[in-house]
Amino acid sequence: MKFDFLPQLPSSNLDDRTFDELVEECIMRIPRYCPEWTDHNLSDPGITLIELFAWLTDQMLLRFNQVPRKNYVAFLELLGIRLQPAAPARTELTFYLSTDLSESYTIPAGIEVSTIRTETTEAITFSTDYPLIIGTPHIQHFLTAQTVEDIPQSLRERVTSSWTRQSDGYWSGNEQPIFEEQPQPGNCFYLVVNSDDPLDANVLEITFQGAAATPAGINPNQPPRQWEAWNGENWQPILLKEADDETRGFSFYEIVQQGGNPAQGADIRLHLPQKWPVTNFTAYRGRWLRCVLSPLETNQSGYNRPPRITGLAMRSIGGTVRASHSTLIEDERLGISDGKPGQTFNLQQTPILERTEEEYILVTPPSGLPQRWQEVRDFAESRAQDLHYTLDSLTGIVQFGPLIREPSQLKQQTVLRSRIQKPSQLEQTIVQVSDLADQHEHQYGAVPPRGSEIRMVAYRTGGGREGNVQVGTIQFLKSAFPYVESVINYKEGINGADAESLEQAVIKAPRILRTRDRAVTAEDFEVLAQQASGGAIARVRCLPATSQTQAGMVGLLIVPQANTDGIAQGEGISPDKFALSAALQDQILNYLNDRKLLGVQVYLQEPDYVGVSVQSEVAVEAVYDNPQAKEEILRQLRVSLYKYLNPLIGGTDGKGWPLGRPVYTSDIVALMQQTPGVRYLGPVLLFPIRKQGEVWRRQPSPEQLIDPGPQGLICSWADNTLRSSHDIQIVSR
Repeated sequence: MKFDFLPQLPSSNLDDRTFDELVEECIMRIPRYCPEWTDHNLSDPGITLIELFAWLTDQMLLRFNQVPRKNYVAFLELLGIRLQPAAPARTELTFYLSTDLSESYTIPAGIEVSTIRTETTEAITFSTDYPLIIGTPHIQHFLTAQTVEDIPQSLRERVTSSWTRQSDGYWSGNEQPIFEEQPQPGNCFYLVVNSDDPLDANVLEITFQGAAATPAGINPNQPPRQWEAWNGENWQPILLKEADDETRGFSFYEIVQQGGNPAQGADIRLHLPQKWPVTNFTAYRGRWLRCVLSPLETNQSGYNRPPRITGLAMRSIGGTVRASHSTLIEDERLGISDGKPGQTFNLQQTPILERTEEEYILVTPPSGLPQRWQEVRDFAESRAQDLHYTLDSLTGIVQFGPLIREPSQLKQQTVLRSRIQKPSQLEQTIVQVSDLADQHEHQYGAVPPRGSEIRMVAYRTGGGREGNVQVGTIQFLKSAFPYVESVINYKEGINGADAESLEQAVIKAPRILRTRDRAVTAEDFEVLAQQASGGAIARVRCLPATSQTQAGMVGLLIVPQANTDGIAQGEGISPDKFALSAALQDQILNYLNDRKLLGVQVYLQEPDYVGVSVQSEVAVEAVYDNPQAKEEILRQLRVSLYKYLNPLIGGTDGKGWPLGRPVYTSDIVALMQQTPGVRYLGPVLLFPIRKQGEVWRRQPSPEQLIDPGPQGLICSWADNTLRSSHDIQIVSR
């Protein structure tokens, strides 16, 4: 194995003789050792044997000057470097209950949900990372305001003084407008919610009863309103899709079309943020929701009169919880201890994911109480009485403390044996050697007593790029759970990565030696951030200090790993798949906080992704002038564009599009001309795709170059709705 990326340092040449020199040296020795051999022609069988053995010797000399792959692994182990196991993909699972409950309900951690199993692919299992509490909310206040504010100040109580609250939580009374009499953008109303239980990440259904015959004058398919919740820092959108609003913007359009009465009520389903704290605004305390009358967009009609409601109720029908690509295995028996140092055991499933506090080994001595043992990275600082063990995440091998004999022991034993003069001195010398052995043997970590039962309480297996699944694919509960009707993922699986290869470990080894597990320089933060992620980060850049940067602030630009299979399929990789999950952020920040200097604050951010859509025409060579060949050329062109304009494997060197580098028309021309069969190109147009708020928009006019900015990255992906795919046409010339 040759590592071309390593510095080409001078290497020792243990024997520099060549094949020809070996043959010549053997022939020169013939007169001395075999003078009767006088025929030295190439046709002589003896010369053939000389050439054969010279070739074998030459091959051995070649191996003498090389370090085999096994030695690289041994060197990395001596440095304390371990190959990183696969990193699990993360997503969010939304559970829906079959009915709303009168008291809080908890879905425990470790609930397993999987994708569908097909004839060609296995089911991919995700498990919840922590418990989900589904609470019982109650509407405390209904407030309105003329203008929208981040911190509400001027609020007007609407219903709690004039409406009555029934035992089932319903508020009802006379008609009340939810906006001003002449609705204007910025009009809003607030719902202050109270509950004895946490409501973080719950799914709420709010029932609105409307007044009869009060049309609002809006397009029910495009209502100009936005639902938001206060997450403690800002107002976060919580209406997942328009279909979740059965009131159709308080117009009750579908109920009226079916001949019903809006007083029957219609539901709005809202997905709350992961954190929904109790907050004080003015004189009101509780958890806050609001509905804002948003500015009108092109071809969007507004309210000509305020919607009116006569009743209001709220209930929780489910919740959302973080989940990771993993399978939980509990109470696995490893075996019985033989009482010897350094004994090993194997876990049944591999690779093993990063352990939590609830995942450890339990050792039960004979006639003793169970003991909880602690996992350590190595035994370097373990004492003989420490209950320590190591666990290789890749192989699943569990090892207990070894007994190390110091090299000086052998030397001392040799000296003592050399002093034996008489048989009578033998017994005394043996005692001296035995005492010396006790002095020079060191036990690193305790050894489970003989006969002890060893069990792994729990561990998780999984991880890899296969966990980066699409939206809506995780829907099947591995086992039924009370009151849970359905489950689905509204977000893609992200940040999953395969296990680290030896080549990747060799690349990072010099950088790890330079950092020495301390974050001081910019390179230190980059190396440790990648090390903290367990392979989930593809690229990281420490941002340079600017005039706006506060002292002691260190910013890291993170590009997580993503599944690149979509490139070969002509779909590219959407920027949404490079999202930095909250779980990965916490993992990196916690790791860096233990290694940074005092007073330094670290923050993570994503690059400014800018999409590129290429539009062009190509003419092909005459030999490719048939439908099958043209289709293949178009496919190759699209794949090459998705591969070239990519943060992971793009750019001219295939290591990802350089940060901050613009894409020029000439770059695309040079790339497309490399495709076999392309005769010449027509005009090449570049259309930028930028994110505006939460929505990606394609610029209608092309640009000669697309500059992502100093902290930006170029990417490309296929989306028919957005028209972000590459439009390449074959023309006849």
